[in-house]
Order: sequence, then structure tokens, then C-alpha cells
Amino acid sequence: MKLYSYWRSSCSWRVRIGLNLKGLSYEYVPVHLLKDGGEQHSEAYRAVNPMRTVPTLEFTEGGKVRHLSQSLAILEYLEERYPSPALLPADPYLRARCRMLSEIVNSGIQPLQNTGVLQRIKGELKGDEKAWCAYWIDRGLGAFQALAQETAGTYCLGDTVSMADICLVPQLFGARRFGVDLRPYELLTRIEAACASLPAFQAAQADRQPDAVPA
Repeated sequence: MKLYSYWRSSCSWRVRIGLNLKGLSYEYVPVHLLKDGGEQHSEAYRAVNPMRTVPTLEFTEGGKVRHLSQSLAILEYLEERYPSPALLPADPYLRARCRMLSEIVNSGIQPLQNTGVLQRIKGELKGDEKAWCAYWIDRGLGAFQALAQETAGTYCLGDTVSMADICLVPQLFGARRFGVDLRPYELLTRIEAACASLPAFQAAQADRQPDAVPA
């Protein structure tokens, strides 16, 4: 397997956690989202992922080289292809809740803070991109915490790591990056701390990636 990734990309980070939890080895292929206007816009990478985003998972199956993009689609594939340990609860209602929490991050927060959006807000619209991000992150985390309170144990859904935790942890990194006050989110930071004790999460940390830029 190859994972086309950028160290600070929260979507790539999710897939790194998922691969680690499943015990799957992979080759890390860095795609710098800022260098020379963004390596994701190169013709070579467009051939891999026409959407020009990270992550992309490349693997061989049935003698064919295949590509998957979009982090939750990749995680769902890994869940079906390598079902243990599970990333989704067995109970249908809790599975739906897990997907709901994941989508709060995936659909309700992350797209509003991605590189392309921020470049347009700052460069073309002359807006305050950090204030923009902080507003949407704070709004999303408020909803996430209110809903997670109904199911949380050690993690977002009881005492087993799920896709919701995989989405939450990188988003909290992004929240700090954009100056969001996390003091109101005691439940979420407690869950984050529990995840941080696990080797799969530790190895996926942004600053541990080969293309990480020192602070």
C-alpha cells in the first residue's frame, strides 16, 4: 500500500490512524500542499487523484492497481476489507451515531478550513482566514461534544476506539492551530488524551511524519 499524504492534513491523519489500528503497513508518499503552488496540482498527481486532494490510498487488488480518495471512504474500505479491530460499532444505531459524529468533522468543519478555502479567503477576498476557521471549528466542536455526551465512555462511543475518535483527534490539532479555546471542550480533550496513549495514534501524529516541518 501507498498513502499519498501531507503531514498536517487532518484527512490524511485520519487514514494514518486507521491503517495503524488495523496493523497495516504502507509506504508514505508526501504531497506538499504549499510548495510551488501545491504538488497536488501536478499532472502526475492529478493522474492519481483528479480531485487534487490528500489522502489517496494506492493498493493492488486482483492484479490491478487501485486508488481511493476521501478519508471516510478509505476508512470504510479498510473496515470492510480488514474488519478487525472494528472502527464502527456492531449495533446499527451506534454505527449511525459514529458516522454522524464523523461527518460533523468531515462535512461540517474540515472543508471550511482546508488549504484551498483559506487561500481564497485571504488572497482573493482579503478576509481573516484564522477568524473564519475559528468560528466554524468552535461551532462544530460544540455540536460534536453535545452529541458525544450521550454515548461517551473512554472514547466517543463507549470504551472502544471508533471512526469518530479517528476524526476528532486531528481536528483538535487544527483547533489549536487556529487559536480555538478548548477549555469548554473538556469531554473532547479527555477523549483525545485517552487516544494519545495508544501507539496507533502516536505513530500517526503530524510531527512524526517524514515530511513534517519543525515548529
